[in-house]
Amino acid sequence: MFPPRYSNPDYWKESGIIQEARFQTSLSGGKGGQNVNKVSTKVEIYWSPSSSTVLSEEARSRIVEKLASKIDNDGEIRVTCDTSRSQLQNKKTAIDKISIIIAFCFKENKPRKASKPTFSSVNKRLESKKIHKDIKANRRKTDW
Repeated sequence: MFPPRYSNPDYWKESGIIQEARFQTSLSGGKGGQNVNKVSTKVEIYWSPSSSTVLSEEARSRIVEKLASKIDNDGEIRVTCDTSRSQLQNKKTAIDKISIIIAFCFKENKPRKASKPTFSSVNKRLESKKIHKDIKANRRKTDW
């Protein structure tokens, strides 16, 4: 239904979705010494799939359906990153995260092939049935 390139995160980085996204920086906790109190290194990306012009209607509905739990009341997906001391590195990581999330929406699961039970599992099942049969047979009244 969708082209295979849709399941590749690199495709979404160059697709123009990042230009539609809104970036916001804030102070980050964690390591960094005094730098933590002065420099806004935490990066948040807000992107609204329902108002995206890059996506087709089918792709838009697929993303909204798959990411319904991650979309807030404003219809936006929020991705944050504050792992690094560098704002630029956090921005790159956040872009990677959002592209992976979007690519995951288009990943097709392979159909499960039914497998046969193993030889030992069949034997184990039959053995337990024999034991259960003997237990029940011993409970019966004898007719002699």
